[in-house]
Amino acid sequence: MALNNTYDARLVQQETAVGAGAQILLLALLGPAIGMGPAGWVTGLVFAVALWAVLSRALHRSRLRSFGPANRVTLGRATLVGGVTALVADSFVSAPPVSLLVGLTAVALLLDGVDGKVARRTGTSTALGARFDMEVDAFLILVLSVYVSMALGPWVLLMGLMRYAFVAAARVAPWLNAPLPPSMARKTVAAMQGICLLVAGADLLPYVANFGVALLALGLLVWSFGRDVLWLWRTSRVPAQAAPVAKVLELAGR
Repeated sequence: MALNNTYDARLVQQETAVGAGAQILLLALLGPAIGMGPAGWVTGLVFAVALWAVLSRALHRSRLRSFGPANRVTLGRATLVGGVTALVADSFVSAPPVSLLVGLTAVALLLDGVDGKVARRTGTSTALGARFDMEVDAFLILVLSVYVSMALGPWVLLMGLMRYAFVAAARVAPWLNAPLPPSMARKTVAAMQGICLLVAGADLLPYVANFGVALLALGLLVWSFGRDVLWLWRTSRVPAQAAPVAKVLELAGR
């Protein structure tokens, strides 16, 4: 629904400011508790400001009347991701409490399935909400891959960078921007990335097991992206007049 007056616009924008405030509050709680250094503080604050700026701009462009309960859940999850980001940045200088990092990450991953259900039950699903949820997921995977790569090697970064590489490639090859059909396999693989990186980052298993878990996650991600890219490429080869029929046939077979 379109936004009709400036009061509603101001009210919606205030929610992003509350999110930034919650992020700063979380940093204020984490910092003294673990003796967080400048790297963690600066990274956490930059994350808070960047999230506020990007989300405020997106809300202004979408002109939503209400921020919505689902987006509030996603914003809370983004706050936790900001805390994880600060801890990972601080880990380059001093090792953070692994239990704290795992705890924040676990809650963020658990909440990943909540915002979508809230959106459907309240009838507040929006394109902005779906994009917000996806970007938070992608950034969390990137941050976790950075953390795990310090123990297992730089190859783990491929998990965090693959989605961003896909977005960059779509700027050169516009056919990659075509919508993909729903896929439970894609959703499952995406969810497994966070879980596998969390397991490897917790360092509860032997090195070989952690290596295997991360390698399995990467292999599944390569398969998922490869399958989608192949589907998009095949669809782009279909003549324009035959595309609707081909899409129906493809959907029926997936």
